[in-house]
Amino acid sequence: MVSALIRLLGDVDAAEEAVQGAFVAALEAWPRSGVPRNPAAWIIVAARNQALDRVRRESKRSIKETSGAGLTASESEAELGDDRLSLIFTCCHPTLSTRAQVALTLRLLGGLTVPEIAHAFLTPEATTAQTLVRAKRKIRGAGIPYRVPEPEALPERLRAVLTVLYLIFNEGYYATGAGSLVRPDLCREAISLGRTLVELMPYEPEPLGLLALMLLHDSRRAARQGPDGELVLLEDQDRSRWDQLQIAEGMGMLERALRRVPHPGPFVLQAAIASLHAQAASPQQTDWRQIALLYGRLMAVSPSPVVELNRAVAVAMAGGPAAGLAIVEAIDAEGTLAGYHLLPAVKGHLLRRLDRWQEAAAAYRRALELPANAVEQRHIEQRLAQCEARLGGKNACRS
Repeated sequence: MVSALIRLLGDVDAAEEAVQGAFVAALEAWPRSGVPRNPAAWIIVAARNQALDRVRRESKRSIKETSGAGLTASESEAELGDDRLSLIFTCCHPTLSTRAQVALTLRLLGGLTVPEIAHAFLTPEATTAQTLVRAKRKIRGAGIPYRVPEPEALPERLRAVLTVLYLIFNEGYYATGAGSLVRPDLCREAISLGRTLVELMPYEPEPLGLLALMLLHDSRRAARQGPDGELVLLEDQDRSRWDQLQIAEGMGMLERALRRVPHPGPFVLQAAIASLHAQAASPQQTDWRQIALLYGRLMAVSPSPVVELNRAVAVAMAGGPAAGLAIVEAIDAEGTLAGYHLLPAVKGHLLRRLDRWQEAAAAYRRALELPANAVEQRHIEQRLAQCEARLGGKNACRS
């Protein structure tokens, strides 16, 4: 409803106020007159009328007032899908900062309040409110178009939308500043927004791939932490706790995506990797060789040192820790992930597997110097303690 009114008014704040006013009017009218047969259409028309009244009072902006323009009871619901899609692209417009894109998406599409958004990203409420105010002002002042991009611009703009949704999901899946590893509320919100995007763009493979990826990752949520909140690695997880309904839905989305594209994009490829984990009944049955190949294809379409680090892990699982360590050391030498705690953590893990305990301990100490989730830090501390205990035992034997 907000989406439809933004199209009509060209003003986010005015649209939000009109819809809120319409709900107040419904609370006053429906107890007396009964709930209308089409409540959504009633709300939309009431909101439009409130917006018209405000414009007449303020005389600040023009608005189409004919019964066929914008919103009517008979047409409004059919238009809502196009309006929501336009709003998604407006929220994720490239002239807005990433922080503003995320905040606007959660506020206008997810329906989160300012305190909820502030809590989700551990920022003061005043800062979050100001981010939203500035973003709305920029949309209005810069004349950011409220529409779906033209076909030639759609691929790049769609990537930006998908990136914002995945950023929200990742903050839930690996909560950077929270005391726990997972923020289920953000995971659910990102998945809900992903469903909306798939509903609005059902023939685009990458939104299907992103939704599949989020569902498959989130299916493991219950098994990722132990009873005391400790991190449980994928290879040690109790797979009976994985959500099979989510896995089935994610696999279905992936199959739909693969049918629509001969050359998969980055989100479809990542979903394909996640599907191989989801289908493996045990760590030993995981097709690591195929996963390593898929990471290679992902590097070709979306090169990134983080993707290469993941490929190193897959190579190590498929061909031994020495092969994976060679890739990790090459990434380390480039310096592109110097501030990323998982680079030395992975290096420490591979060195442990090679019985190079002293080097592994040094890698873990380096990982602890870098920012990380508190749960991950405790896990790295435990690995470091194991290395030090092993080194202490060796020294005792020598003495």
